[in-house]
Amino acid sequence: MTKFTDLGLGAEVLKAVAETGYDTPTPIQEQAIPVALTGLDVLGIAQTGTGKTAAFTLPMIERLAAGRSRARMPRAIVLAPTRELADQVAEAFEKYAKYHKLNWALLIGGVSMADQVAKLDKGVDVLICTPGRLLDLFERSKVLLTGVQIMVVDEADRMLDMGFIPDIERIFKLTPATRQTLFFSATMPPEITRLTQQFLKNPVRIEASRPATTNENITQYVLKVPHRDARAKRIALRTLLRSLDIKNGIVFCNRKSDVDIVAKSLAVHGFNAAPIHGDLDQSLRMKTLESFRNGSLTLLVASDVAARGLDIPAVGHVFNFDAPIHADDYVHRIGRTGRAGRTGEAYLLLSPGDEKNYDKVVKLIKQEPATVELDVDYSDLGDAPARPRRGDDRKGKSGRGDKKPADRAPRGRKREDTPAPVPASEPVAAQEAAPEPAAKAEAPVREKPSRGRDRNDKKPEKSRAEPRPTTPFGDHTPAFILRPTEIKA
Repeated sequence: MTKFTDLGLGAEVLKAVAETGYDTPTPIQEQAIPVALTGLDVLGIAQTGTGKTAAFTLPMIERLAAGRSRARMPRAIVLAPTRELADQVAEAFEKYAKYHKLNWALLIGGVSMADQVAKLDKGVDVLICTPGRLLDLFERSKVLLTGVQIMVVDEADRMLDMGFIPDIERIFKLTPATRQTLFFSATMPPEITRLTQQFLKNPVRIEASRPATTNENITQYVLKVPHRDARAKRIALRTLLRSLDIKNGIVFCNRKSDVDIVAKSLAVHGFNAAPIHGDLDQSLRMKTLESFRNGSLTLLVASDVAARGLDIPAVGHVFNFDAPIHADDYVHRIGRTGRAGRTGEAYLLLSPGDEKNYDKVVKLIKQEPATVELDVDYSDLGDAPARPRRGDDRKGKSGRGDKKPADRAPRGRKREDTPAPVPASEPVAAQEAAPEPAAKAEAPVREKPSRGRDRNDKKPEKSRAEPRPTTPFGDHTPAFILRPTEIKA
């Protein structure tokens, strides 16, 4: 069995790796590290949770330690799609480079740019960043990219999903063509293939596992929810959580709004849960992740911002509150558990509205999860009607939102054809003996008060003999052509 000592790494790096408790590399590490140490470009294809971070961090540290730093000229760039993933890479770099004098800076949005600029002014060897913040600092002339020797792109297919490919292309063009590129992706869609053909030089392709496959250490289950009502899913989720022995787990939702609702629902019912998604403040997101990592938070309710790349050790369970819209995301979601040789369990709540997305998942992973038989009590749903469709009970012009009166005639029938209701205070006999509606009487016409006159003022009566005015404005002359003396208060 291959050990880290067999990969060509230096004593300082091996010492740092040993202190983390690892001595055997994963397949992607075993294949990528020796190639990267030679300076060749690497195209690594491996599913999430296979140790890609160490696969590029360890050889990068080894190569940078052998060179000479240049003031204010970063020699390596690591691009990550999310702030959380960039922060994770920074933690790994700090851990593995503890016995080397290498400076690094974490450049992500949502935090003070002034602190990042101050660090750049002192000079750094490695930039670990998201594409947007790196380009922002470059446009402000706060960072130079002409000295970059190693460029790492992590989770490239996620970059594509988030619309970062134009930014990646621009960053590639800003760095020297002689750089070494370490490019990692879980899948290889056509756009990613085009990018690698354009910017990588004869890369060594390393495919540690079949793209979009699930980890064999993960046992997958599906819990069928027979209602479309979102409340039914929340009831089923709580019942499922109570039936399991959970140390920690991640609940994934498709929409950010559902993340907040599910997290609040779990908290109200006594579960130790908190939300995390892209709309939350960065400091709160980092605090929530740290609470989950150290065990003070049991359930992390997340959007797909946390689905890829996050190295959260020993996650025992993953729950898909929704079947993901993109089938690939299912693989990345459940990849949060069963990492580093551990076992894990993944559950998917399947309601009638999820069947289309679920079929795509089954087609991708080429297996159907086992069905969980669970006695879920949906009586709390009651007989409440489904949410009204848009346009029902809409507000009237008054804005009070009053519903239509019960005695309103159906569309197409005139209201005068419907008998007027008899007051409830009258006896039933009187109601039954109510006379048939008489012939329609001509309703008096209400006169609207004219503009410029108080509503209580009555219109002065005119003599029948008085001839009508022949102005083009009819019976009333507009105020804007009257003399001031003719305008009433």
